[in-house]
Amino acid sequence: MKSYAAQPLPSKEERLIRFGSVPPIPGNKPTTKEKMSDLQNRSHDYLFNINQVGICKVRHPIQIRSELIPDIQTTVAELTLTTSLQRESKGINMSRLTELLERYRREKWEADFEGLQRLAAEMAEYMEQTQAEIELEFPWFYERSSPVLGMTGLNHSQASMKVIYAQGNPLEFVLKLQTAVTTLCPCSKEISEYSAHNQRGNVTVTVELDETSLPQSDWKTLLLDAIESNASSPLHPVLKRPDEKAVTERAYENPRFVEDMARLVAADLYEMDFVKAFKVECRNEESIHLHDALAVISFDNTTEAAL
Repeated sequence: MKSYAAQPLPSKEERLIRFGSVPPIPGNKPTTKEKMSDLQNRSHDYLFNINQVGICKVRHPIQIRSELIPDIQTTVAELTLTTSLQRESKGINMSRLTELLERYRREKWEADFEGLQRLAAEMAEYMEQTQAEIELEFPWFYERSSPVLGMTGLNHSQASMKVIYAQGNPLEFVLKLQTAVTTLCPCSKEISEYSAHNQRGNVTVTVELDETSLPQSDWKTLLLDAIESNASSPLHPVLKRPDEKAVTERAYENPRFVEDMARLVAADLYEMDFVKAFKVECRNEESIHLHDALAVISFDNTTEAAL
């Protein structure tokens, strides 16, 4: 019996035609940029200003610095780049946003406060707008040693930075860090003859600040410490038996309700002089329930709201 593989195939051109390809149609529209119609730049009354217009879900390599090892690292961020748009303008030239991002990449741009300030201001000017926002979310890696044997490995948290540029006003920043920890239930410890159930806790901290009060040290490390120092135990990438014993006993010595975590982290943020406002969200993946436990605290230092 003759196999299909031994039979000759049609040519590549014939195969493409068989599967639907057709030749290009003759056209009469301009093919050079100078002669093409530019709908986006047509002025008219288009009814409303637009607060933000641009591009999102842009995956792009960025370079960041850290006070923890590795101190310089390249990671992959998901970016949102937007500007304002006046009602007299139909649209923005979105290709300019990726064009600008590519230029900054070639200049080995670092995603820090200074770099974001420069990019946001230039983006507004390049797009001929008065406001611009840049938001980027990325995994941040840091070396972590086990508590007894000092075995090292890489942990990571999810970090986010947003800069808000408005012509004539101070730049505003919104920083976010999401970190996983261990929490041990105080009630379980109290009522049980032995042992206590624990769970994976996910803590998300969001802080607001402006260019007049930027932190002098690495904001990622500061927020990480505010989270982990108040947990029953931080997580470790490498644990041997002596390390596991130490981590388990530390958690038992530091029981935390989800409410406890939220309040303790909030207290640390309250004492940070560069923080204007903050939000703490603690979510425990319960080990003896199908549901999660949740606690959220929002606070604005500038209004001196009651504790």
